Amino acid sequence: MNPSATGAAGAVLFRDASVLDGSGAAPFRADVRVEGQRIAAIARSGAPQPGAATVIECRGATLMPGLIEPHAHLSFVDQATPFAFTAIPVEEHLLLTLKHAKLYLDQGFTSCFSAAATKPRLDIVARDAIARGDHPGPRLRAASVQLTVTGGVGDLRQLHLDPGEAMYTLPCDGPVEFRRAAREACREGVDVLKIVPSGDTSTPAVPSARTLMTDDEVAAVCEVARAHERVVAAHARSAASIKMCVRHGVSVVYHATYADDEALDLLEAHKSTVFVAPALSVTVTRLRDAGKFGLPATDAMKRRIETDLARTIATMQALKARGVRVLPGGDYGFMWNPHGANARDLTYFVDLLGFTPMEAIVGATRHGGEIMGMGDELGQVREGFLADLLLVDGDPVADLTILEDRARLLGIMKDGAFHKRPPATRTNGA
Repeated sequence: MNPSATGAAGAVLFRDASVLDGSGAAPFRADVRVEGQRIAAIARSGAPQPGAATVIECRGATLMPGLIEPHAHLSFVDQATPFAFTAIPVEEHLLLTLKHAKLYLDQGFTSCFSAAATKPRLDIVARDAIARGDHPGPRLRAASVQLTVTGGVGDLRQLHLDPGEAMYTLPCDGPVEFRRAAREACREGVDVLKIVPSGDTSTPAVPSARTLMTDDEVAAVCEVARAHERVVAAHARSAASIKMCVRHGVSVVYHATYADDEALDLLEAHKSTVFVAPALSVTVTRLRDAGKFGLPATDAMKRRIETDLARTIATMQALKARGVRVLPGGDYGFMWNPHGANARDLTYFVDLLGFTPMEAIVGATRHGGEIMGMGDELGQVREGFLADLLLVDGDPVADLTILEDRARLLGIMKDGAFHKRPPATRTNGA
């Protein structure tokens, strides 16, 4: 990325910060110097750092990596059903996508790994506009639309609609069709191929434990991803879908609700290359708030969602114990789970899964850098790493809910440039 495109200029010195570096180590007091897009020096001694700089007087405020969302749907528009956005023209839809991108940066999320776009090029255009500096937003790994089978989750033709440009998922049948769709998405420039090999909590006709795609269909998409140096992410709740995904090289498994012992063993065996993101918030809020939006809230539906949530919690606890990277990220963009509250998934990890606050923060920072494919330069406060930084009023390790309060985010920096400038600044020519 061109530093001039992001507004990075000169040097910035964060003086006397409590550095929460994202590695899992205890916070420490230090001065942190940023030059251009990167962290140039971290001095624990308090000795003056040479060179002119804009000085941020932190006075013990927490300096930490920017948060990273591993399950982003920037083009979802807080709708009640996945079909509501089909009537939105692509031009207006792009504006809404960019609006959400700015909202994520306002929340302190400096990077997003997309879990699907709603139209073929929305993520791609948004990613490139952000990278050029044309619009504020997090760095984005752009995804395809969801690829599923006829009759699968999100198949608009079930409603006798022709998706055309307004597709939510692209139905494919057989490895030839999946391979072609994956290649077309790569041609357009996606970073992530998204597949839907299982059912879902909120689709009564296609329950979570049902497997939709076949082994050769999953293999076909993964084959294309390897050839084009892309990654595959999968909505995989059923045990069989999880196992297919891991066997064929899917990098990101979402939900993993009904993982059986064999699936748990496979995920553990591939823990160096696979990420799991349960998307707790979308299920928690669906259970809690469905009735407010006229969604099915019968006793049978509640029991079904309760079962899915309980199974997800048990699975994530098992995966954590096995050392699998489990990342907070909540599948935001539905009416009952709108964009803008993403940091609460860190609290859910503590309250529901038994993570410590530090473990949840590592999941949203260091592991976030890894899921972005940038673990050697993103997600930690380290010399040489990209200067994606938050200056926080308070200690998130003591109270994670601080990260949910935008007023407590005193400063937000991405690529060495301030999106939100802290109030206590001065120029130092020393």
